[in-house]
Amino acid sequence: MRPAPAVRATAAPTGAPDGTGVGSKPDRILSGSGRVLTGSHGRIGSRQAGPAAGGRAEVVCGIAGIVGLGEQPVDARALRRMCDALAHRGPDDAGYALFTPPDPATGRGAHWCAFADPEFRHLNEHLAVFGGAYFHDETSRCRFSVGLGHRRLSIIDLTHTGHQPMASSDRRTWVVYNGEIYNHQAMRDELAARGCTFRTRSDTEVLLHLWEEYGERGLPRLDGMFAAAIYDRVENRLVLVRDRFGVKPLYYAISGGMLLFASEAKALFASGIVPAVMSRDGLAQYMTFQNVFGRSTIWEGVSLLQPGEFLECAPASARRPVLRRFHDAFPAPEPDLGRPEDLAGQVAEAFRAAVTRQLVSDVPVGSYLSGGMDSGSIVAVAGRSIPRLMTFTGGFDLTNVNGIEQGFDERADAEQLSYLLQTEHYAVVLHAGDMPAAMERIAWHMDDPRVGMCHQNWYVAKLASRFVKVCLAGTAGDELFAGYPWRYRPAFSAPDAAALDAALFSTWHRLLPAEELPRIFSPEMRAHLPAARAAMEDVLRGLPTDRTGAFDIDAKLARVLHFEFRTFLQGLLITDDHVSMAHGLETRVPFLDNALADLAFRIPAAAKIRLPATDGPSGTASFETADGKLVLRRAMEQNLPAEFVYRRKQGFSPPDANWYRGPSMDYIKEILLDRRTTTRPWFDQAEIARRLEEHFNGQQNHRLLIWSLLSVEWIQRHFADTVQGRGEAGSARAAIAVREATQT
Repeated sequence: MRPAPAVRATAAPTGAPDGTGVGSKPDRILSGSGRVLTGSHGRIGSRQAGPAAGGRAEVVCGIAGIVGLGEQPVDARALRRMCDALAHRGPDDAGYALFTPPDPATGRGAHWCAFADPEFRHLNEHLAVFGGAYFHDETSRCRFSVGLGHRRLSIIDLTHTGHQPMASSDRRTWVVYNGEIYNHQAMRDELAARGCTFRTRSDTEVLLHLWEEYGERGLPRLDGMFAAAIYDRVENRLVLVRDRFGVKPLYYAISGGMLLFASEAKALFASGIVPAVMSRDGLAQYMTFQNVFGRSTIWEGVSLLQPGEFLECAPASARRPVLRRFHDAFPAPEPDLGRPEDLAGQVAEAFRAAVTRQLVSDVPVGSYLSGGMDSGSIVAVAGRSIPRLMTFTGGFDLTNVNGIEQGFDERADAEQLSYLLQTEHYAVVLHAGDMPAAMERIAWHMDDPRVGMCHQNWYVAKLASRFVKVCLAGTAGDELFAGYPWRYRPAFSAPDAAALDAALFSTWHRLLPAEELPRIFSPEMRAHLPAARAAMEDVLRGLPTDRTGAFDIDAKLARVLHFEFRTFLQGLLITDDHVSMAHGLETRVPFLDNALADLAFRIPAAAKIRLPATDGPSGTASFETADGKLVLRRAMEQNLPAEFVYRRKQGFSPPDANWYRGPSMDYIKEILLDRRTTTRPWFDQAEIARRLEEHFNGQQNHRLLIWSLLSVEWIQRHFADTVQGRGEAGSARAAIAVREATQT
């Protein structure tokens, strides 16, 4: 068997560039399972994390909970199983809290108790132990209607002050929370001025006090990424909330008279209450768009709370949960917003402020670095605050690779940027066998598969996690500033919104053209294909309307960008979250900053994309990547050399068209042609076999289809085929074993 991916560690040379770049210094290359060395300057343990170091407890974690919607009591052991399934998100601590609501007639009889996990009792000596004598006494005599659970990845402070579930000082309001509030200090100062007393330095407590003071009216004021559950014992009101961009996911399901929620779908299945059943409508969506839109998932009865949305319910009540929004819409384009040079200045300043805000940390912060403008600009700005910023990239062994995929390796460009920006740079090199080596584990973590292939992201996140706990990423720059000009071509020639929407539906068939897609399905599944169109229509109905009625270029581009923001970007964010958290790594997304995103939506189309020959019949003209993101490119000229600002866009994609018809072919056949796979009711197996042969013979490039088929099969084996749908999440030992396996 070939060794694990090689890790390359380089340090920017001290001399002037002579055309050889960082390659003029010796590289250190070692097995991915070996000890990773730093570059030639400095030691990891002696680095300052960022400009705001100083004793603040950050929380990256997994949250879970069970809420009785009637008389059915909460099973505390089911709650613990859910948290065990999230152990990879928070291996450093675990906590649980159980609640009995007050009698609605008298207001009396409320009761609560909190427990530490036995594995972490030494960290929480003030709490009773889950499974101990007090636990058995309480759970035998009380009928609890609310259970909150938390798994914690501690960044610095592992004292009991950062433990969750966290309560207000009077124990009225409780929270479990995952994420980061970047404006927490400003919120803390304001709340302190209103008389709030803080016992910790965590942003979790800021969220608690903000809710106490303002309730849901305070949510729009938060700038950050978060998913949280908040329970008010006096009002008997539980609220689930997700940030306005949807960076942090929150899944929920109603089953057996219970509302269950968790950071990942697998935790719902681990409860034993929510069955892992493949949704035919969800599968139809995934195989159409390589994505699932809106609240839907690929699992029957499992929903995804939408960005800027909150769900509220009254535990132990017959009232159904209600969905509401705290963030309704982003600004519309303003044609007269300003001159291009002025807009570029505004974008540059908003971008600088966004990156700086997201550097707040008490631990080492790093950044992904490709050879492109988005990640390069993030590194340039972050490097002003963090000397010798650690950066990470992935490359590909292109031996025996031919065609367009010969240009897929960006390591040389990333290393040149590392030299220019003086970073401490690391790279991992992927080979043809690395997808089969990791696919089973990736699928367990990617229990809700979304856009693209992600084994390359998996290995780079694994590399970064060896050095840092926080990593910046350039996600969302394209969706905000129009970075895919070739995808907008059909929109510019559309005479009206209906024609544009029809073009979008055709464009976003990612796996097979619309006319070919039905052939791969069984007759039963073909009946569910209209669900994909219906899901897209739901998204389109929620897009902002063109108030002018002119349906001009601003309206067309705005509709396309809003659609991609609510669909494609959501798929990217879910993938980023699941892949990074599999390795205990927090990914931050500076482009998804409140002020920067609002500004981007206000910028008119003429400042984002080159407009000549794009409107009307000539809209079929060819677009290059440099025709998009015009205002962002102009803004980033102050951060990067022009050759990086205006270079052709290169996605981070492995040469899988070649690899899948080469070294990975036997693995693909082993899984997809196995009897366990072929006896499932979803696909026409003869047609699937024909499509595989088309790829293996070089007739077609079906790499996205093959990845999607592998993902669908593996998540069924992990979850749907196992007792109670628990898969590898059936015990704490299994969940921890999965995490340990990812670290080797």
